[in-house]
Parts: sequence; C-alpha cells; structure tokens
Amino acid sequence: MKRKLDDDDVPTAVPSKDASKKPSNFSALGLDSRLLQAIAQQNFSAPTLVQSRVIPLVLEGKDILARSKTGSGKTAAYILPILQSILQRKPTNATHRATSALILVPTHELAKQVSDAVSTFSAFCSKEIRTVNLNPLNVTKKKIPENVQRSLLAEAPEIVVATPARASLYLQSSAFTVDDIAHLVIDEADLILSYGHDEDLQLIAKAVPKGVQTILMSATLSTEVDTLRGLFCRDPAILDFKETVDDGGSVSQYTVKCAEDEKFLLAYIIFKLKLIKGKSIIFVADIDRCYRLKLFFEQFGIKSCVLNSELPVNSRVHVVEEFNKNVYEIIIASDEHEVLDVGEKRPPKKPKTGNDGSNASHGDDDAIDGEDRPSKISANGTIHEDATSDDARPANPPKKQGRKSTNSKEYGISRGIDFKNVACVLNFDLPTSSKSYTHRIGRTARAGKTGMALSFIVPAEHYHKHKPTTLISAQHDEAVLEKIMKHQQKKGKEVKDYHFDMKQVESFRYRMNDALRAVTRIAIREARTRELRQELLKSEKLKRHFEENPEDLHHLRHDGELRAARIQPHLRHVPEYLIPSNGKKGIAGEDIGFVGLRKTTDNRIRKARTQNRMKGKGKKPTRLKSDPLKTFNAKGRR
Repeated sequence: MKRKLDDDDVPTAVPSKDASKKPSNFSALGLDSRLLQAIAQQNFSAPTLVQSRVIPLVLEGKDILARSKTGSGKTAAYILPILQSILQRKPTNATHRATSALILVPTHELAKQVSDAVSTFSAFCSKEIRTVNLNPLNVTKKKIPENVQRSLLAEAPEIVVATPARASLYLQSSAFTVDDIAHLVIDEADLILSYGHDEDLQLIAKAVPKGVQTILMSATLSTEVDTLRGLFCRDPAILDFKETVDDGGSVSQYTVKCAEDEKFLLAYIIFKLKLIKGKSIIFVADIDRCYRLKLFFEQFGIKSCVLNSELPVNSRVHVVEEFNKNVYEIIIASDEHEVLDVGEKRPPKKPKTGNDGSNASHGDDDAIDGEDRPSKISANGTIHEDATSDDARPANPPKKQGRKSTNSKEYGISRGIDFKNVACVLNFDLPTSSKSYTHRIGRTARAGKTGMALSFIVPAEHYHKHKPTTLISAQHDEAVLEKIMKHQQKKGKEVKDYHFDMKQVESFRYRMNDALRAVTRIAIREARTRELRQELLKSEKLKRHFEENPEDLHHLRHDGELRAARIQPHLRHVPEYLIPSNGKKGIAGEDIGFVGLRKTTDNRIRKARTQNRMKGKGKKPTRLKSDPLKTFNAKGRR
C-alpha cells in the first residue's frame, strides 16, 4: 500500500489502481471451509469493500489502520482472518494452549456484540476456537462471578474480548497473560480514548510483546487514532474507505426550527399520529430528559424504552437485543458521553436556578460525575471498583456533596452498537458537536439501507422562553447547526428544512400543556428512582429464574409505564375534531421540503378494512325498548 505524508507529516493512504476491484465471493479470499460454511449460514453473498481489502492484508500479517463508516462490515473484516490464522496454527501446535487474540472495544454493549459475532463465525469450529468475553454478563444476562471469569481465563481461550479497563484489571491480577498473543484489535479506535481508557491502554501496551499484529478500526482518522497508532502499530497499512454514492445506503437529513416546548408538541404528533413508519431512536441530552420525555409519552399511551448509563449493563444489553427483534419501536437514549470535534469545547454551564428549568444541567453533571474511577486491586488479587480517585476530585470540593452517581463510563449508544432496521433518528436535543451528530445519524441507514434523521433546532429568540423545558446547550443550536451543515456539505450531503403546518399543529397544544404540567421535577425524580429499582430487581433477584428458564427472557419488558406522573386518561385518545379535514396530510404534506414519513401509496386491503370499520360510525346507538312499569321494583332495598 503506497502512502504519502501530509502537511503534518502524518502518513495518508494513496489508493491503488486496482482498489475498486474486489473478490466476488468469500471463497476467493482463501478462507477455511468451516468459516465459509458459517458465512453462508448468515446469507452473506459477497464481501464488502472493507472486507475484501482488509482480510488479505491481515492474512499477510501486516498492521492495519482502517477507516470506514458504520455498517460497512468492519467487525467481520478482522474476525474472519484472525479465525483463519488460528485454525492454520492449530495443526502444528495442537497441545499448546495460549490466548492468540485480544480484541479491545470501548463499551460493554459493543463487547457483547463482537463476542456474538466471533461465536457466529466460529460456529463450525467451536472446539478448536474458544472465546471469552470479559463483559460481566453471560448469555442469560446473569452477572458472572469474578472467580468464574478467572477460571475461564485460566484455560487460555484463543480469543478474549474486553474493554480496556477490564483487560488491564485482569492483566494486573495475573488472571491471564498476553505473552503469546499474535493479534491485537482495537475497534472504534477514535472513541476508545474519549472514554477515559488512557492509563489502561498504556498498561496493555507495556504487557503486549513486540511484533504483535495490530489492527485499528475506526470511523474517523483523528488525533486519538494517531496516538494509538504510535503506541501499538509498526508501519501500518492505512486504508481510508471514504463514503461513496453507490453504497446503496443514504440518510435523509432534516431540521425543524421550533421553540423549546414545541419539541414535545411535535414529538407527540409524530409518534401519536404514527407519521413515522418503523423503529426510532430519540437522542436527548441527559438522563433527566430521558424520563421527562418518557413520562410525557405515557400521558398519551405511547410506549417507549429508556437507555442510559445509569441502568445496569445487562438491562441495556437486553433492551438493544429486544429492539433489534422488533419488540420495541421507540428508544429514548441519553448521549452523555458525546464525541467532541478537535478544537471544540462544551458550552459553558450556567449556575443552577430555582426554576423548574434548573434541572436541565443535571445531565451534564451526571456525565462528569458518573465517569468510573480507576479500579484497585487488593493484596489477594481481588478486583474492587473504586468510586473515587484523588486525581478525579476537584481542587475545591463543595461543602455539600450530592449522592454518588452510578453511571457507567463504558456506555455508548451513538457509536458502535449495531441497531437493526432503524427508520428514524430523532435528535430531540441537538448534540454539541458535528462529529457527535455524524455518529448519531449513523445508527440508521446501515448495511446499504435508507433512513432518516430529524433534528429539532431552538432559535436564539425562542431560547429560555419556556423554563420547565429549557436546556442550557440549546442556546448554541444555531451555531452547532452551521458546523453540521458545513461538515455534511463536504461529504456531498444536504441538510434540508422540514415544514410542519403549525396552524394544524396548534390545535394539539392544549393537550401538550396538560401533559407537561403533569410531568414535574418530583415526578421525574420518582420515575428515575423507580425505573432503576425495577431494572435492578430484574437484573439481580430474577437472574436465577432466567438462568433456569432462559426462554422466559422474551417476557421481560422494559417499556412498561412508570406511572410517576399523574395520568390523564382523556389524553390517550385523539379526538376526531383535532384531525385536519384532509387527514394527516394537513400536518405533513407532499410539498418540497417534506420528508417521506409515511407511505405515499395506500394498501388496497388495508384501505378496504378501514372502510369496513368506519361503517356505522356516527350513528346513534340503539337501545332495546323496555316498559318502565315492568322493570320497576316497588319494594326497593331493605
């Protein structure tokens, strides 16, 4: 692979003449028949561009630094050649057992996803290749005791998947060794440093022997990736797979400028009137906003799941799995650990006030206070999670300390997680950087499919007009939007305006106000506590039942009503007089600038069923006539 140096003396990829050529099938890559059988079972017909370029280079033993967009098949691109290399070494060293590959990922959710992918591709050679995921959960969502994980590592599995924090802890406690590893993979390399794994990676770099093949997979080529390249790689082949139009997948991007309270109004209309067909992920700024929006949706009978760093890791993994199985249609996710652009800073925080809108900054505090502190190892080798650290404490701590946050730093929803068939990503709260925006909208239009991203923008003149729903970062929405539009224009993408007919929407405002009044700060706090208590109950007290009856897991739901706010039954139904005369088209029409939120053609059978159901509506119900003298009871009650 030819390379050249840019202005900063950083090597960049130079595409070769035959770069566009790729094998028509996986058998042309020289993979083992057992791997080809597993690939065929997954209905993979031909390798993607990333796989066709990366797999041969890995088999040659070269270090690789690859940049490719999400959903392009990066995971299989490094798993398949590693499995092939292990199978080739097995006949020569049949009795020698040692860990051959260490795969590092930034989050527990991604560790579960990668571990499942390894098991899928090694299904027909599971006796020769064993995998251990140091994620503290097993397949039945039960927390694995430390001594069990130590015993699994003592058997020297061929592949270990872990976050840097878990890997460094077990390395320090001598639970497993990397003296004989041949492959080191760092997935989502540009994100792994932003999660605070610097010290863990330094420790792993010292433990890994020289000459180990290193594979860095990333969605962007940033300074963080360059740091990891200097730490682990030796003259890597740099592959930059830029997005092309013929990938088949595309995201339609739209923005809606609205006031702060109108975010809730538009979200209510979109999901109650089912203007979006398919599954949706709603991104909010912090955990409190998660529960405010969930309680708001409960007023109208709209079911949704909450996903944030405060929930137990097994609950988060189960929510993602059930969402991919189409059990849930709406996930409300908090994006506490945003990815900032180089040179960008978070908006300055303002001091809290006594207004209802003061809780808007709580999520930012949680995102900072919730970062896990470095764990400690006792004299007997037992691992203890330390909630505080001298380096992490502020220089002048406040006199009054709040409760310790249990948020997990190894949580990330806008990157890496493979959400399947997501129709829409709704940026309820705009992120604070264009890079974070790119990662959010990458949850849709994956694997060649199409999707839509809709973002709510609060203009400066509408900021802080509705204090109960005010978010501090919203005052920078217009400035962030300019950066997003410039960033997307460089990629050849366009961010369009989305137009609602606000005259038709206005008739729903009083219902929105009734619902928002019921969602108080006390209700949000109670909902947050109740949800955490329920998830802990599902995670801990029921784990023995689910271990004995794993088939009952699909009955475990996470979209139940919290009922922390006062429920108003009349809001669950939309009166016919509120619907425009021309139906939903009166709210979102077919003019230029409108996104295709629904099917433009009506299904003939569905239309006939609807007409049959409408027959007889509007007629006064007829009651059986009865003679009042015959039904009159003269004796009455005694």
